[in-house]
Amino acid sequence: MEIQAVHELMMKIKENVKKIIVGKEQVVDRLLIALISGGHVLLEDVPGTGKTLLAKAVAGSIDCRFKRIQFTPDLLPSDLSGIYYFNQKISEFQFRPGPIFANIVLADEINRATPRTQASLLECMEEMQVTVDGETKKLEPPFMVIATQNPIENQGTFPLPEAQLDRFLLKVSMGYPNTEEGVEILKRFNERQPLDELHAVADASAIISARQSYQQVKVSDAVLAYIVQIVERTRRHADILLGASPRGSQAMLKAAQVYAILQGRDYVLPDDVKAMAEPVLAHRILLKNMLLNKGKGSADMIARILQEVPVPTEVIAGRGSINQ
Repeated sequence: MEIQAVHELMMKIKENVKKIIVGKEQVVDRLLIALISGGHVLLEDVPGTGKTLLAKAVAGSIDCRFKRIQFTPDLLPSDLSGIYYFNQKISEFQFRPGPIFANIVLADEINRATPRTQASLLECMEEMQVTVDGETKKLEPPFMVIATQNPIENQGTFPLPEAQLDRFLLKVSMGYPNTEEGVEILKRFNERQPLDELHAVADASAIISARQSYQQVKVSDAVLAYIVQIVERTRRHADILLGASPRGSQAMLKAAQVYAILQGRDYVLPDDVKAMAEPVLAHRILLKNMLLNKGKGSADMIARILQEVPVPTEVIAGRGSINQ
């Protein structure tokens, strides 16, 4: 698939999602970036801001298998992966796949499940496979996990460990709508449920093709060095206990490449890296002062790092726009 075709695919899905979601263009863009780059998204915000609705709108825009899993403290790993059961009719064990065997999986309130169940997602998210009773089963591409969690209510929850957070390409907050958006929401959902009328505008094969094509976006050595310098700064900063891993560097590159496509370019600018730094890196760092972790602590820290790291000024030549 050509880069221009990837851009058109993303815009088509975006316009379809906007039939359901009012405003939140940046949030929708970030979910599409994760979808095309093959990453996973953690949606974090208070209840009622549309996290689940957004995930369903994105899944409904693609003709693929979608499963929603409500995470609870009594959810077992086998409830996700599936089990082998004895079929008395044929007198042998058969595998019954769990909801993780889908293309887009909505893990609702993921932090309500126990660490054991949360850990069962690690293999799925990183290696696109599930191991059940010693047998490894591949997940069918495209595969994406969209997880939601409430950052305010901590009773009965199990915070995601750093190893789990590192598997998410992006962490995104919905935020409250403004007055105009609030009025439009009331109008749109007053008499009908638009989600029931949503139709797919792309299929799984198109997403797979786009995932194989976005690496064609050109990245200069100066921009690559800029990404590495930002990540290295998180490891050396005096106020950061744990910096971003090499996986964070790779996530920055992927996100910046797809962001560039969304902006109508086939090359990455330093501004693309800046735009993706906070959603990619903020959840991958651990501040020394734990009180700063509340609210915008990590996001503010990434903003400070972006001000400290010199921006490359090399002129990027021989690149073009993909916009019509």
